Amino acid sequence: MEAKIRKVGNSLGVILPKQMIEELHLKTGDKLKIERKGSGIELNPVDPEFEDWLEAYRQLNSDYKEVLKALSE
Repeated sequence: MEAKIRKVGNSLGVILPKQMIEELHLKTGDKLKIERKGSGIELNPVDPEFEDWLEAYRQLNSDYKEVLKALSE
């Protein structure tokens, strides 16, 4: 699929094709994670529940790093 880059205010934007929106079950207001992959980019839907869980894990891992390390031995 191809899409054209368009000016949106002071930024640039890409309009996603309807077929892709339907396949990914995207809707207005959804967030996408943008990652640079070599000379291109990759867009992935953000799962808010998973993001909350991931942040809790990172905090736990940071706060109890030594305890978790000792438990793993």
